[in-house]
Amino acid sequence: MSVTDRTGAGAELEQRDDLVTLTIDDTQVSVPKGTLAIRAAELIGVAIPRFCDHPLLDPVGACRQCLVEVPDAGNGRGMPKPQASCTLEVAEGMQIRTQVTSPVADKAQHGMIEMLLLNHPLDCPVCDKGGECPLQNQAMSNGRGESRFEAVKRTYPKPVSISAQVLLDRERCVLCARCTRFSEQVAGDPFIALVERGALQQVGIYEREPFESYFSGNTIQICPVGALTSAAYRFRARPFDLTSTPSVSEHDSCGSAIRVDHRRGEVMRRLAGDDPEVNEEWITDKDRFAFRYGRGEDRVRTPLVREGDVLRPASWPEAIDVAVRGLQAAAGSVGVLTGGRLTLEDAYGYSRFARTVLGTNDIDFRSRPHSAEEAEFLASHVAGRADVVTADLEQASGVLMVAFEPEEEAGTIFLRLRKGMRKHGLRSWTLAPYLSNGARKMGAALVPTVPGTEAQVLDGLERALELDADSVVLVGERAATSPGTLTAVAALVQRTGARLAWVPRRAGDRGAVEAGCLPGLLPGGRPLADARARVDCLSVWELGRELPATPGRDTGQMLAAAATGGLRALVVAGVEPADLADPAAARRGLEQVGFLVSVEQRLSEVTERADVVLPVSLVEERPGTFVTWEGRRREFGVVIRQANPMTDLRVLAALSDALGHDLGIRTVADARRELAQLDPWTGARPAAPAPAPATAAAPAPAGATGARRAHGAVAMTADGGPTRTGADHRLTLATWRMMLDPSRALDGEPHLLATARRPVARVSEATARRTGLVEGGGVRLHGATGSAVLPVHVTPQMVDGVVWVPTLAAGVSVNALGLSAGAPVVVSPTELPASPEPGARVPVGEGALPEVDGQHEEQGGVA
Repeated sequence: MSVTDRTGAGAELEQRDDLVTLTIDDTQVSVPKGTLAIRAAELIGVAIPRFCDHPLLDPVGACRQCLVEVPDAGNGRGMPKPQASCTLEVAEGMQIRTQVTSPVADKAQHGMIEMLLLNHPLDCPVCDKGGECPLQNQAMSNGRGESRFEAVKRTYPKPVSISAQVLLDRERCVLCARCTRFSEQVAGDPFIALVERGALQQVGIYEREPFESYFSGNTIQICPVGALTSAAYRFRARPFDLTSTPSVSEHDSCGSAIRVDHRRGEVMRRLAGDDPEVNEEWITDKDRFAFRYGRGEDRVRTPLVREGDVLRPASWPEAIDVAVRGLQAAAGSVGVLTGGRLTLEDAYGYSRFARTVLGTNDIDFRSRPHSAEEAEFLASHVAGRADVVTADLEQASGVLMVAFEPEEEAGTIFLRLRKGMRKHGLRSWTLAPYLSNGARKMGAALVPTVPGTEAQVLDGLERALELDADSVVLVGERAATSPGTLTAVAALVQRTGARLAWVPRRAGDRGAVEAGCLPGLLPGGRPLADARARVDCLSVWELGRELPATPGRDTGQMLAAAATGGLRALVVAGVEPADLADPAAARRGLEQVGFLVSVEQRLSEVTERADVVLPVSLVEERPGTFVTWEGRRREFGVVIRQANPMTDLRVLAALSDALGHDLGIRTVADARRELAQLDPWTGARPAAPAPAPATAAAPAPAGATGARRAHGAVAMTADGGPTRTGADHRLTLATWRMMLDPSRALDGEPHLLATARRPVARVSEATARRTGLVEGGGVRLHGATGSAVLPVHVTPQMVDGVVWVPTLAAGVSVNALGLSAGAPVVVSPTELPASPEPGARVPVGEGALPEVDGQHEEQGGVA
């Protein structure tokens, strides 16, 4: 029998000339050249036991559990000793006998299991892996029934903190090298390694570098014996106590498949799902560990209405009535602000609610710095498009990244680009002020770019990089803060034929584009200005009146209008003022608006200022769809069932009913049915965007105009007062969000937050000399509303005249300081305060870990 018979593609594959035919357990099989014996056996339904083997890791033959017999068939292909099938490539005419038909292979596998159990503790009842452990399973299926070992087992102090999140029990380790291979091959973070030799061999770390990786949790999942465990999950549950539900991660726009394990209405852990088209079997630590953010005391569980200066609990009917009275009083002057937490169906509900119930196009999902240029770019080049998928990144002739850091903003993309570099020699380039660690691990080349000059750098860049129709351009949401950049990107892909993909940072942003949560865009990418597009929506919505045809206001304009009385009411869902370019202006708008309705899961700065707070369910308590950066729809179901879950859709339907309108949709199924009728727009799209300044840009620091002409600048102290010093210097600010920062998504996750990278201010060597900054010293950044101090890191391959800082970190918020990317910032050398470093390890283990480059600890007894 050939492999083609089992794949259903026999007629096509039988004609291939790169197949080899061999016999496994008396069954003939044809497979492509280079296939490993263990994979060929799987094709005929034979599972060979293994520990070190993993289909996404390079073969290593470390555990020797997969031994098979290769007898001589008279063609010289035989081998005198059992062979590791995970490293054995098949050959024409080869005969292989597994444990199914070979006593030799069976005995060898029994012997390997027995050897692995010599020092392995039999603590299955307390081990986190117990019940889902390959060693347990294979000891029963391919091991001896009784142990012949009577000596004392090897012991170590336990657990050892490899990082704040990952703990190691060394006596359980079977030296399969899965963790070390993943770290080095997949994540590019080779901070753990196998050290020593023989019976002393164990996992260790590099002397001066802790195991810091955004993907470290994957090593826990692929560890076959429970040697690696999670500090947050350790000893909290047993696998057979848990109910598992497939779902989709909500922390970025990649839509990674996950498995949610829960017990008695509480999520206990999340694991990576298996989806070869999207995330393969890997997820980020944020996707894996950050799920407790909605379970604290700030969870909104009942409606709240304002009574004087306080919010008091209310019933649903009372809260809806109060909301309706406020919205009716502001009729014709209501705006809708949505954020990145919304599913496609919820975003569609808000889009429909704004147009058909409130009669306005004042709706925007961009709760972050944005621009009119970006809105036009999304309408003309993103909505309804699906030109690039994740797998394309591996095979592209080149990938250009513009205002986008994959390791920080989209972990799955980072892993695919790194895989493309390792497996296919993928070329990639990044337009950035310096070559980040993530870009270096992807093998990307730096296109040195001062923030704000991206448009000029992109002009004619295809000639230098040799971009063509097989290339991919990935542009991040930060491009909206650099005027002209999105226009230049659009022109670049038009000249080269390269495929374009816009990669937002949040899970709900692409779905909001498709749902029409923009002031000039209707669902399905329909331009509001096109009469045919409006007719399409009217035919689905069955509205007895015309849709408003005048484009609405964006987020910044709505908040500015609210502050001056130009907008009398706001409906806000999933928006944090701190994420906007000018948080102070956003707070003023929320405070000054006549009436504020907050639809939210947790207490926030918006709920503090709201007149009515309407609570909604968490992501695991509702079904929905996230649309990935590719345009792929990732549907998920309910994980934890609530008695009466209130989703955003149900809240909007209740408001519509009370306002005397029928929203037309109440459930996810209703929304999906209507969205299916509003297929992606195939008509004319808006013209290419014209360069425009960011509408939500932060104002220039007071008094900074004169300061930007020379040293000795006028800066701003923490209390807003000016100060003058000859040590001040003017640099251009570069900034972006890190994957792990003190955002609300990491609330309740101290172990994960402790692995966040230490915030630093980066400058080039030449800039450091000119400004008097020194490696490890301090620098003070002066903003319009205060200042912040960060340690200095002199960074190679960085453009001069630029200082990079994280947008949000412990003690630092660029937006709160009144600063923005590409704008001048005044800096001065200073001393660092004596305080613990952000991201310091949480002490969870007692053992000492051996160092690769240092002295290893004294070992316990070895049997």
